[in-house]
Amino acid sequence: MIADDITSAIVNALTSVAPEVDPMSIRPGVSFRDQLDLDSMDFLNFVLALHDRLGIDIPERDYPKLYTFDGALAYLASKVTGNHL
Repeated sequence: MIADDITSAIVNALTSVAPEVDPMSIRPGVSFRDQLDLDSMDFLNFVLALHDRLGIDIPERDYPKLYTFDGALAYLASKVTGNHL
């Protein structure tokens, strides 16, 4: 799996919990909760959608690594490939 696949999975997961989100407006280093006004349940559903799409177990202790687009991309890439992008 490459960065484009992971990027697509993140965008799809976000838009599944917040369909009003314009993927082009997502700022990479800003918290999803701040920029997209996600609440706790939205964020949990985002994590579950990533799990379903990528087949990656994401323990609760790692949730903070998924707070931003850049963080989510780096975390998921390390889980999928064993490397950082």
